[in-house]
Amino acid sequence: MSPTIAGILLPAALAVVMFGLGLGLTPADFRRVAVHPRAVLVALACQALLLPVVCFALVLLFGLPPSLAVGMMLLAASPGGPTANLYSHLFGGDVALNVTLTAINSVTAVFTLPLVANLSLAYFYADAGALGLQFDKTVQVFAVVLVPAALGMLIRARATGFADRMTRPVKALSVATLLVVIGAAVGTQAEALVKHLGTVGTVCLLFSAVSLATGYWLPRLAGVAPRQAVASCMEIGIHNSTLAIAVAMSPALLGDPRMAIPAVVYGVLVFLAAAVAGFAVRRDARPAPVPVPVAGPAGSVRL
Repeated sequence: MSPTIAGILLPAALAVVMFGLGLGLTPADFRRVAVHPRAVLVALACQALLLPVVCFALVLLFGLPPSLAVGMMLLAASPGGPTANLYSHLFGGDVALNVTLTAINSVTAVFTLPLVANLSLAYFYADAGALGLQFDKTVQVFAVVLVPAALGMLIRARATGFADRMTRPVKALSVATLLVVIGAAVGTQAEALVKHLGTVGTVCLLFSAVSLATGYWLPRLAGVAPRQAVASCMEIGIHNSTLAIAVAMSPALLGDPRMAIPAVVYGVLVFLAAAVAGFAVRRDARPAPVPVPVAGPAGSVRL
């Protein structure tokens, strides 16, 4: 992929995805934090603090080369994506909480993703000063992540009917752009992808399993209800690989296609991992059956 095409296609693809996210958001999605503060705080702590540490440990354990190590860290710092909402719906989670978590994670990622990227580059590269996401590039991340989402929210607020009609086409376009981005990354780095597939695939599967398990069990241990824990499981366990690929490959940001390899592999494997996790936790998310009174002998009632 030429730098010119990458510089246009990748930010445009990410903008489409974030615009589609914004079309489904309202200010109430942010105010919902007050309804489930514990679930939101635990999920954000997992996303922003715990998972980057887990990912860093896996990268060191498997000895990934610097480009792939940074790519994994970009993935760990990426927020949940719209796919998490779908999986949460399928397996009995609180989808409204998913929307809230996605909205807040997308905002905080504008600050946490450049921080994680710069720390990773400083650790894995001796010349990190020439590679890091400096202030101007951080502003570009802000522009391609938050501006389209804010535009989508504005359209929903001003023209709800139009936003409803556009939601499905924009989602279809988001899927198409994701496939194009993954295809471009695979085409650019096919040889390296084949070379490192076994190691990267193992790390991605382990990271996905830890993310999903952490996203469910830490909220449960903190007293969060099962439906909200399922929502957290999917939100924390399904990272936005499109964002990681765009930041890695875009010439205006990091411009290293090798760093996109982990996100490409993860983007394929996570669907299977999330489905397995969903089947494992969906029973807990079902509402408890209400006892039905049954008439006993002599007109007595027993439950």
